[in-house]
Amino acid sequence: MSGEGGGADREWTRYWRSPEKPLEAMSAHFLRHRYHRHSHETYSFGVTEHGAQTFTCRGAGHTSSAGMVMVFNPDEVHDGHAAHELGFMYRIVHIGQELIADVLADVTGRPAGLPLFAAPVLDAPVLAARLRELHSALLRGATPLERDELLSSAITAFVHVAARTPPPRPAALHTPAIARLAAKARELIHDRYAEPIRADDLAAWTDASRYAVYRAFRAAYGLTPSEYQRQLRLRAARRLLGQGHPAARVAGETGFTDQAHLTRWFTRSYGVTPTRYRLSTGQE
Repeated sequence: MSGEGGGADREWTRYWRSPEKPLEAMSAHFLRHRYHRHSHETYSFGVTEHGAQTFTCRGAGHTSSAGMVMVFNPDEVHDGHAAHELGFMYRIVHIGQELIADVLADVTGRPAGLPLFAAPVLDAPVLAARLRELHSALLRGATPLERDELLSSAITAFVHVAARTPPPRPAALHTPAIARLAAKARELIHDRYAEPIRADDLAAWTDASRYAVYRAFRAAYGLTPSEYQRQLRLRAARRLLGQGHPAARVAGETGFTDQAHLTRWFTRSYGVTPTRYRLSTGQE
C-alpha cells in the first residue's frame, strides 16, 4: 500500500492493489485536482465521504455529495473535480470483470452475465456501508478470507440493488455502418498504440475521411481517437507498473515522451502518480 494522509487543507491519496487479483482501492482528498476524461477496464464503485464532486458521464453532468455512491461500468468515460472550493474526500474500489463474474457465478450456482448499472450516482446508504466495509478491509490489511467475504457481500448488494439495463443510445449515432467504421479504426490503434498515428493513417486504413472516422469513433466509444490511444497507453503503463517496472522504462515502452509525460497523464486520469501506483501492492 502506498499513500499519504493529511488535513482538510491539502490534497492526499492512499492506494492499495492486490498483486494477484484485479482488485484495487483508493481513498483521496482533492481540492484542485481535475480528472481528465478517462475510463477503466474494471467496474468502479465509489462513495463520497465529505464535500461534493461533479463529473460528466454518458453525456450528462452528475454530482455526488457526501454519502452518495458512484458506479461506473467498464470502459465508461468520465471526468471529475470538486464541486466547490472546499474539495471532497472519497473512497473507490476497482473490481475486474472476471472477479465480478466469478462472484456472481458462485452466488447463483451457474455462469452469470456481467451486470450493467444505469445510474452513475445513487443515494443508497446500504451500498455505501457495504463499500466502506470492503474498502476499509483492503486498506487495513485484512486477511484474504475476510476480503473475499466482504467482496462477495458488496458485489451481491450492488447487483441486487442497482443493476439495470441502461437505456439504449440514440440509434442515429450507432448505425451498423458507423459501428464498423469505428471498429476498423480501433483495430489500427490497438495494433500501434505505442506508435505515432496520424489522422491520415486512420483515414487510409478505413477508406473514409478523417472527419468521418473522428465522428464515428467518438460516437461509438465516447473518446476521440487520440484520447483512446492515450487510454490504451495508460492501461499498458498501469499493467507494467503493476509488475514492478520503473516509471522511466514504462514511459518509453508505452509511447509517452518521457517519465514526466507519463506522470502528468497518469495522475490526471487515475489520481495517483505512476511511482506511487507501482509501490502500492497489498500483501495477500
